[in-house]
Amino acid sequence: MDRDNEGYVLILYYSRTGATARMATELARGVEASGITARLRTVPGVSPDTEASEPPVPTEGAPYCTIEDLRNCSGLLMGSPTRFGNMASPLRYFLDQTSDIWLDGSLTGKPAAVFTATGSLHGGQETTLVSMMLPLLHHGMLIAGIPYSEAALMRTRTGGTPYGASHWSGEHATSLSDDEVTLCRALGKRVGSLAQKLDNSHNSDN
Repeated sequence: MDRDNEGYVLILYYSRTGATARMATELARGVEASGITARLRTVPGVSPDTEASEPPVPTEGAPYCTIEDLRNCSGLLMGSPTRFGNMASPLRYFLDQTSDIWLDGSLTGKPAAVFTATGSLHGGQETTLVSMMLPLLHHGMLIAGIPYSEAALMRTRTGGTPYGASHWSGEHATSLSDDEVTLCRALGKRVGSLAQKLDNSHNSDN
């Protein structure tokens, strides 16, 4: 549930076929299991000249993210399908507009993690995850992966990496595998727990 005036973990994603959106939903369940609100937000597609080309309000699914959604979050989970081993351009376009947040350090010291979906078994999952980490590191965020204490990371035959949650969305997979769901929820819970601990630590220092 998205409640105003409370700490929240922002789940920011772009999804064209729905696979990344399904992951976002499972991540949100993990976040809320940790005791903090999950706020699901997406970004509009862009035209070939990189200008926003979608209506101002999406016809379905999560609302579009605003800069203030990002600025005020307690933690961030960011997801994108793979595009030639990199994040999709709509998400990159949104991040390119966050210079003000970078300048004022709004995201410094906050936890973040990343997730992705690919149509083929490997398909650049790990490079896409790393590509999403880079701007978050420039924002001073603390990157959390999935530790090998999560047993599903060793047994998965679909998606799942130590760099972040992933999903193999090929023709055989219309839904997330059990291990993919487990890892999404584990990552969401981890970032949610970190966000609360870091918030409490910051408040105790003031």
